[in-house]
Amino acid sequence: MIDRVFLIVIDSLGIGALPDAKDYGDEGSDTLASVMTSKKASLENLKSLGLFNINGENGGIDFPRAAFARMAEKSNGKDTIIGHWEMCGVVSERDMPTYPDGFPKGIIEEFEKRCGRGTLCNKPYSGTKVIADYGKEHIETGKLIVYTSADSVFQIAAHEDIVPIEELYRYCEIAREILQGEHGVGRVIARPFEGEHPYTRTSRRHDYAILPPHETTLDLVKNAGLETVCIGKISDIFASQGVTKAIKTSGNTDGMTKALAVVKNDFKGFCFINLVDFDSVYGHRRDIDGYAAALTEFDKWLPEFMNSMRENDVLMITGDHGCDPGFKGTDHTREYTPLLVYGKQIMPLNLGVRESFADIGASVCEMLGIENTLYGNSFFKELRMTKERLCAHAKEAMKNSYSPYSNCKVGAALLAKSGKVYLGCNIENASFSPTICAERSAFAAAVSAGEREFLALAVCGGKNGVIDGAFYPCGVCRQVIREFCSDDFPIYVLNGSEIISLTLKDLLPHSFSNEVM
Repeated sequence: MIDRVFLIVIDSLGIGALPDAKDYGDEGSDTLASVMTSKKASLENLKSLGLFNINGENGGIDFPRAAFARMAEKSNGKDTIIGHWEMCGVVSERDMPTYPDGFPKGIIEEFEKRCGRGTLCNKPYSGTKVIADYGKEHIETGKLIVYTSADSVFQIAAHEDIVPIEELYRYCEIAREILQGEHGVGRVIARPFEGEHPYTRTSRRHDYAILPPHETTLDLVKNAGLETVCIGKISDIFASQGVTKAIKTSGNTDGMTKALAVVKNDFKGFCFINLVDFDSVYGHRRDIDGYAAALTEFDKWLPEFMNSMRENDVLMITGDHGCDPGFKGTDHTREYTPLLVYGKQIMPLNLGVRESFADIGASVCEMLGIENTLYGNSFFKELRMTKERLCAHAKEAMKNSYSPYSNCKVGAALLAKSGKVYLGCNIENASFSPTICAERSAFAAAVSAGEREFLALAVCGGKNGVIDGAFYPCGVCRQVIREFCSDDFPIYVLNGSEIISLTLKDLLPHSFSNEVM
């Protein structure tokens, strides 16, 4: 069983146009490909996990450390909310409404009436440019700056000296009440700013998302009595539904800092993290070098996070849509997204092309032992090299034993970090001293194939091929294991139907290791 699942969304990291991208005007878009044209891109850790092994990508390596997949979006649209909702089991049949010509007169009039303030702009606009162009008039008149973008958003910008932050939030709540049904935009967003021209947007942004149409993975995890820790704008995206703890962030760096603090703390459940700057700061502004530098920062941060993970933790890294910084316009792009799945209990396999982001949420549920009642197909069974499966491999290896003198057959299965399983059996000799144990046979096969790092070993044995007791590794085998493995290396010994779980330290408490040589 997995205790904790961490899902990090690199907001807008697409990896190539979906088949229906032409319907969105996005044919030919590829966020990752554009980012990799920059000299500021250095993604060695993501590469080691298998980012470039994903079907259709270039530059993969022979033995990636993580499982990987290309994720297709089943929902209609390319919005942040739609992407995140689908990861959690909600497939949207229609895109959320957008307003390329501004919001209808009736909507604006109702909003002004209920707020008691006039409005400015009412057009699609860049968030920084709109306050530069309308900030002075807003300060002089007290009118609210209302604008949208290519996304399904109703944004309200106001100077904090003119409109106190709580009052701005109240206006957003009014807009959220108005914008329902056919005008149910994905998010109403408070966009406070401060200072003098050129004005600066503050970190007190707040999103008011439309409620999901039904339960999500967050609800299922929470209802199972586990924690759902949401970092960044995740809580806003789900309108706080199913969230047990919301942690706000001021950008990517702050988000990574807070994610690192969470992985080092005790909790059991699901941690859902969004790093928004990739999209809002670099993707929409078509800043290739900025996007590349931000992704490089994330890549360099990854090892510390991964090294802080525990035995029963799983990390997944994905995107929610594309926002190709090398593409025309400023809008999101309709793209596949990457998926990387890493953990000590995860086999690094190619999961191919998945038909829906919802497979992520389904897998989260299965990992945490929760029944998934939502859309999506779990891939966890494909990835999990359980001790049961490893022992089954050892039983198969046992059949090949050459033991004409003792008639005692022993099999071993060694799981390498590459994800490959190497089998070994005992090979006896009339001169007993050259006899080779199953464990050393498996290590010899693995090392001969170039492996040097290993995750687990299973051993079983018995007279006439019937498992009739626990066959622990002999002293020589224990020393060979110690040559390549640390004290916490797991060893599973089959005793009838029982699996005895040990570590190398249990078997060799005062080991003579290569560290002292």
